[in-house]
Amino acid sequence: MLAARASTRNAQRIARSFATVADSAGLKVAAVDYNQPTSAVTFLVKAGSRFESKPGVAHALKNFAFKSTAKRSAIGTVRESELYGGVLSASLGREHLALTAEFLRGDEEFFVDVLSSFVTSAKYTRHEFEEYVAPVVEGEVTAASADPATQAIELAHALAFRSGLGSSLFAPSHNSITAEDIKSYAKSAFTKGNIAVIGTGIDPSVLTQLVEKSLGTAPAAGTTSSPASSYFGGESRTEAHGGPQTVFIGFGVAGVPSAELAVLAAHLSPEAAVKWSQGLSPIAAAIPQGTSVQSVYLPYSDATLVGLLVQGGNAADVKAAGKAAVQALKSAASGISAEELKKAVAKAKFAAASAVDSRDGLVSVLGSKVLAGSTTTLDATLSSFDGLTATAFKTATSALLKGKPTRIPIQALSLAFTAKWYLPETFSHNDCDVIVVINREDIGGSAVPPSKRGASKSVNGESPWGSGCFEINVHSSPWVSGRIESFLD
Repeated sequence: MLAARASTRNAQRIARSFATVADSAGLKVAAVDYNQPTSAVTFLVKAGSRFESKPGVAHALKNFAFKSTAKRSAIGTVRESELYGGVLSASLGREHLALTAEFLRGDEEFFVDVLSSFVTSAKYTRHEFEEYVAPVVEGEVTAASADPATQAIELAHALAFRSGLGSSLFAPSHNSITAEDIKSYAKSAFTKGNIAVIGTGIDPSVLTQLVEKSLGTAPAAGTTSSPASSYFGGESRTEAHGGPQTVFIGFGVAGVPSAELAVLAAHLSPEAAVKWSQGLSPIAAAIPQGTSVQSVYLPYSDATLVGLLVQGGNAADVKAAGKAAVQALKSAASGISAEELKKAVAKAKFAAASAVDSRDGLVSVLGSKVLAGSTTTLDATLSSFDGLTATAFKTATSALLKGKPTRIPIQALSLAFTAKWYLPETFSHNDCDVIVVINREDIGGSAVPPSKRGASKSVNGESPWGSGCFEINVHSSPWVSGRIESFLD
């Protein structure tokens, strides 16, 4: 309760003091200053993966941030930033690229210049791309592919929206991106109409003057665009090398994000208000021990993806939690009680208010509004929850569920099973301990017809008819050839 009141007070203070200024050159600048000891400036650019000209080029552009420019080399930027004690970072979303500098009060002139010089005079050299950018891109792609949750969300976007918002945040594993591709994309994206400057801990008039001075040479015309989003949905099964069993179940809708869907996500969320306690979400009691369910609410400028991400150590528990999640969605579409609606609305309002407590949240919540030239206060957002009725909630939820669901099961290839082997006459294992092929029909429990079975072979001295519990990590077995008859529950 105290936290909720504190966040609401902060939100009200920010709502009163946040200002947007369009200068004579057409740049959008907004700043909030409530006397914090440090400052931050973010250049928010419409250069997310949604707008990229080639798969992965937005991801590469993010990692090209703060390399050599006409004013200073990459190492020069690092040295000078450390001398001032500042921190530079870049992050990529589906709609925006955020370039951020955090620093001590009084150092804003230098750091605004660092951000501006990348936007206006980056060199995009081939040697920096090959030596610094490409390896980082590859590493981030590898890390993302090893995380089932990230895989699930990426695949969910691809199925839900296909192009546009369906474009991945990560470059393809095998790509043909060049420094020239990145330079070309940056040239089209880094125009005044595509950039909003967000400041915290800095006076709006000071920030406006610095931006006018440093971004004066930026191209004035042109904004990036993509086709309006449409929701499709679908199902895709994939496999992960380790990690928990994962399933995403959700729905999407085209159009401006609504308060009803934010309240639905809050209603479904099993997150408890008190640590180590069980929440009162409709699915909280049905979640097996060791299994997690996370509510997913991802609003964009013209579409929303909402659903539940289920993860657990074994398929049976994930399946049980997934069934509970689906049932909760169906129940919500039939309507919820006045008390449940009141709790969900309060939870959604708190999430919206507390989002602006952090700098990242402030940029995320208000940045796109600044870029669009719309209101930058939270008053409109919070007031939209106040007028929400049970009828409106039921109508929006039932309409959502009439669409095709988006379902992403990710099977981790590390399974315990009862060993009855049917191996081909000949096989090669390349020094692997055990060789097994895992087909979906086997995972689903379908028996392999005797006529399709190869001659039985022993593996590492084990009888082909003996029973035993083994742990298989198929990622370490490049040669996979054989079948499993049955799995343990």
